Amino acid sequence: MEWMITALALGFLGSFHCVGMCGPLAMALPLPGQELRHKVLGALLYNMGRVVTYALLGVLFGALGASLFLTGYQQQLSIAAGAFMILAVALPALLHFKAGSQRWYQKLFQPVQQAIYRQFNRMSWSGVLTVGLLNGLLPCGLVYMGITGSIVTGSVVKGSLFMALFGLGTLPAMLLLMLSKSMWSMPVRNRIKKTLPYMVALVGVLLVLRGLNLGIPYVSPAFHDVPAGQLNCHP
Repeated sequence: MEWMITALALGFLGSFHCVGMCGPLAMALPLPGQELRHKVLGALLYNMGRVVTYALLGVLFGALGASLFLTGYQQQLSIAAGAFMILAVALPALLHFKAGSQRWYQKLFQPVQQAIYRQFNRMSWSGVLTVGLLNGLLPCGLVYMGITGSIVTGSVVKGSLFMALFGLGTLPAMLLLMLSKSMWSMPVRNRIKKTLPYMVALVGVLLVLRGLNLGIPYVSPAFHDVPAGQLNCHP
């Protein structure tokens, strides 16, 4: 159960990072109409598209985590994942991964960006949903933190659920952004975003503790005490 809370909390606190990074795209969506009902439907379609993509990423990386668990590297994986999160806080450039900068990954994600731009000419609900689905594939340091958590679940199902809950955690802020833009002044966003590094660091510390196999219930469970076939390490 604690891994579900972790996923939601990471998504919720990180959503203010999303407001700053993805806000301009979300507010510029080509809706078929500008009435309140159109804005609500557009916001739901766009954000649910993101959640679906995150859940699919969770399937992929949850499977990766499961394969690593089967080879007996669950402790090392947890420690490495926690260290990565802590390092991301110490080196903010890892957390603020920008697709627009002149680096090798700019070309890697260019097809996704071009596909998003094409949807802006459609002015349809399917186009809005597609933009959300594609947006979930754009480079984002916060999403990489979520992916790290999905790997450590060591399960395809739990990895997918972790990413889905992570995405759902971002919904309140993103929906408010799209429906009430005046609420999100830059000072407000900056103040709330300051909580994100602390949340990421806390999750990182918990993952490292789990990997240390200290035998502390819920915090650092002893892996060797878990029956074969039930190995698990939830973030």
